[in-house]
Amino acid sequence: MTDIFQEVHEDMRRERAQRLWARYSKYVVGAALLVVAGVGAWTAYQRYAQQQADADGSRFQDAVALSQAGKTADAAAALSQIEKDGTGGYRLLARFRLAAETATDNVADGIKAYDALAADGSVDPLLQGLAKIRAGYLMVDDASYADIAARIEPLAGADQPWRHSAREILGLAAWKAKDLANASKWYQAVITDRDVPAALRQRADVMLQLIASDQPVKAGS
Repeated sequence: MTDIFQEVHEDMRRERAQRLWARYSKYVVGAALLVVAGVGAWTAYQRYAQQQADADGSRFQDAVALSQAGKTADAAAALSQIEKDGTGGYRLLARFRLAAETATDNVADGIKAYDALAADGSVDPLLQGLAKIRAGYLMVDDASYADIAARIEPLAGADQPWRHSAREILGLAAWKAKDLANASKWYQAVITDRDVPAALRQRADVMLQLIASDQPVKAGS
C-alpha cells in the first residue's frame, strides 16, 4: 500500500513539474540566455579594455621616449592626446607627466598644472596630495616661506602620507628665507621620524649641519 501512495505522489510531482515547465520554460530559457549573453558581453568588454590599456601604455612610453630625446613639444602633444582620450589610469598618469614637462619650460605654468590636479575632486586624495607636494618643490626657489607653509603645512602632520616630503619642502623653504629656527624644526622632524626613507634622512642630516654652520656665534663662546 505504501508503494502505491508513493507512486501516486511521484506521479503528481511529475505532473506538477510538467505544468510548471510548460508555463515558465520560456522565462527560464530566456533568463539563461541573458546570463550567457551577459557573460559574453563582459568578457568582450574586459578584452577590449585590456587592449585599450595596452595601447595607452605604448602611447605613454612613446611620449616619455620623446621627452628623453629632447622633443618636449612632441612629448607634450602626445601626453595631451592621452589625457583627452586615454583610459582612466593613463589619462591621470599623462596629466602628471604633462605637468612635469610643462614645469621644465615654465615653472609657473607647471605649478598651475599641479594645482589643477590638486583641486580636481575626481583625483584620488592621495594623488591630490602628491600634486601639492610636486608644486611645493617647484615653489621653493621663488615663493616666500609663508606662501609655501600655507600650502604645505597641512601635509606635514604625523598622520599624513606625504609628511616626509612636506617637511623637507618646509625646511628648505625656511632655510632659503634664512629662518633658521623653522628650518631646524622641520629637518629635525624629518630625522626623528622612524619611517623616513634613508636618502631623505641623509639629506636632512646634511641640511642640519649647514643650518648649524649658519647659526650666529654667541658672544663669549
